[in-house]
Amino acid sequence: MPSLPPLVAFFVRHALAGFGLAAIFVALLLLFDVAGLWRLISTSPEGMLPLFLLWFFNGIVFAGAQTGARLFLMAESEGHGGGGGTPVPVRAEAASSHRLGSARL
Repeated sequence: MPSLPPLVAFFVRHALAGFGLAAIFVALLLLFDVAGLWRLISTSPEGMLPLFLLWFFNGIVFAGAQTGARLFLMAESEGHGGGGGTPVPVRAEAASSHRLGSARL
């Protein structure tokens, strides 16, 4: 089986981490019975569908946040700044002292 390209592997790895975090988040929501969620899901005959949807859509959000955060944390350090050029003084003419509308006719 061929290995995944690095960018795809990066995305899959962090998407799975995001879905794992979403599972923990949903478990905590149910554990603390936020807004009566556990009671509502456990007494409903279709309880598994809303539970799956809650996990899935939170997983999308957490996966995007996880991937984005990791991308931003990969940025290289600023180091010494620009390309190492030396500033050179340049002569420039001064702007005209006349303002628009103050010209004499």
